[in-house]
Amino acid sequence: MDAPTAASPDRRAPSAGPCPDGTVVIVGGGFGGLYTALALSQQPAPPPILLIEPRERFLFLPLLYELLSDELRRWEIAPPYEDLLAGRGVAWLQDRVERIDTTARLVHTAAGRPVAYASLVIACGGGDCTFGVPGAERHSQGFRSLADVERLQTLLRALRDQRHPLQRVAIVGAGPTGVELACKLADLAEGSAVIELIERGSMVLPQGRAFNRQQAELALQRRDVRVRTHTQVAAIEADHVVLRSPTSAESSIPATNEILPVRGVVWTAGLGFRPPVITPSVATDSRGRLRCDPELRLLGHSDVYALGDLASPAPVADPGQGDQPTLPSTAQVAFQQAALLSANLMRARGGEPLRPFVWNDLGEMLSLGKGDACLTGAGLTLAGPAAYQLRRLAYLTRLPGLPHQLRVGAGWLADCRP
Repeated sequence: MDAPTAASPDRRAPSAGPCPDGTVVIVGGGFGGLYTALALSQQPAPPPILLIEPRERFLFLPLLYELLSDELRRWEIAPPYEDLLAGRGVAWLQDRVERIDTTARLVHTAAGRPVAYASLVIACGGGDCTFGVPGAERHSQGFRSLADVERLQTLLRALRDQRHPLQRVAIVGAGPTGVELACKLADLAEGSAVIELIERGSMVLPQGRAFNRQQAELALQRRDVRVRTHTQVAAIEADHVVLRSPTSAESSIPATNEILPVRGVVWTAGLGFRPPVITPSVATDSRGRLRCDPELRLLGHSDVYALGDLASPAPVADPGQGDQPTLPSTAQVAFQQAALLSANLMRARGGEPLRPFVWNDLGEMLSLGKGDACLTGAGLTLAGPAAYQLRRLAYLTRLPGLPHQLRVGAGWLADCRP
C-alpha cells in the first residue's frame, strides 16, 4: 500500500513492516504535533513525516473565545490540515491511533491500519476530566472544539430570544478557560442570563499572575458574573446543578447542598489524559501523563518522544524521580517543546547529543470579554483594549505557518479600513 502524499485527500496509510526510510510518525495534530511537523519540515534534508490526526481542521484554542463572539472567523482559527500542510512535505492520515507497539515499531489506527515508524512522536494532548461527578459527562459540555462553540452559540440565541427571570449558565472551574469564558458569555448574553462561575478553591486564577487575577476579578465584577469559591459541584442534572456549600475546619455543621437551576453547564475544571494503549507498558505519572527524560524521550525508549499536555518531562538535573512539577497546559509550552523536539529528531538522526527542554516563561495573556484583555510578561503589564489588540497580534505570529499568518493578517487589515 502506498504512503499518502503531502496533505493528500487520499490519506492512505503506509505499509506495515520495517521502516528503512526513517519516517517520523506524529500522533496528534494539536499544538505539539502540528508545530513539530511544521518545524521538522523546515529542517535541512528533513526525513519523511506522517501526521496522524482524525479531525479535518486544526484549532487554535487561545482564540476560540473570539470565534464564539464572532470577533474572528472560523477559517482564521480553524484552518484545514490539508491547506496547512500543502507543499510542506508532510503527509496527513485522517485517522485515530488506538494502539502503539514499541517493540514492532508500529502504530495501529481505528481504521485497522498498521503504520510503521522509525521515530514516533506522541502529541495527543488532553481532554476534559470531570472527576467522576455524577451527570457531568452527560449534562455538561466543554469548551475545546468547534462543536462546543456551536452549542454555546445556540444556547445564547435561546437565552436572548426567550428571556425568563433568573436564567443561569454555570461554568465549573475558575482557571483561565473558565474566567475567559465567563467574561465572554456575560457580554454575549446581553443581560438575558446570570453567569455563575463555580470554583472549588479559594480564588479565581489560582495559578495566575497577581496583576491578571486582579484584572480578571474586576472584569467579572463589571459584568455581574457571580463567583462562587469554596464550592464543590456534587452532581449535574439536565436543568440544575447540585452544589455543596463550604464547611470550615472549625465548624461541626456538615456541608449542605444547594440546588441551582441552570439552562446550561460548561465544564472547564480539569484535564484528563487518555493516550493510546502502549505495549509494552510505559511509565506514567499520577495523572496518567507519559513520563519523559529532559530531552522529551519516553523513559526507556530512544525512538519514542512525547510533548504537550500529555508529556511529563523530568527536569534536567532530575531525570527519573517520581512526578515532576507540572508545566502549564498552554500553547506556549507546546510551541517551545515543538521547536526543541524537531531539532532533537534531526540530532538523533545524525548521532548527535540531544538537548534538554527548558521552559522559558514568556508571560500570560487573558481575554476578558469583547474587546478587552490583560497581559503580563517581559516586564509589561497592560489591560483594556490596548492589551486586547496586543494579544491578537502576539497570537497572529503564532498561527501555524507563514502563509496562514499572512492571510489572517491581511483579513484583519481589511476589517480596519474605514
